[in-house]
Amino acid sequence: MATISSGIAMDANIMNLKEISLREVRPEVPTLMVSGENMVMAFQTVRDQVIFTDKRIFVVNVQGITGKKISYFSYPYSKVQYFGIETAGVLDIDSEIIFAFSNGARLQFDFKSKVDIHKISNMVSNYIL
Repeated sequence: MATISSGIAMDANIMNLKEISLREVRPEVPTLMVSGENMVMAFQTVRDQVIFTDKRIFVVNVQGITGKKISYFSYPYSKVQYFGIETAGVLDIDSEIIFAFSNGARLQFDFKSKVDIHKISNMVSNYIL
């Protein structure tokens, strides 16, 4: 099964996603959204961001030393076949959400232990099911 490289999936907790306010989302992201699309939740590593909207998942991958090169990925909920979560444990302190798409590709995000993975799962379920 193919894995989508978003540049976000990491094991080190320093690179895991933490929740941010929607006001902290990069200013160009709303210009990439379609009419009537709304941001619901947003997360960030040091420079990269993952934004859940009511229609899709945006991944903003800032690259290079200067951060001038940026990749934008859009993953529509309509193409998600299934998804799963893994909660944080005692030794494994991060939580994860994994998406499987209709073309066989997979996308994984690792979150800091304080992120409510059940809240994310519930939100995603509302748009996928």
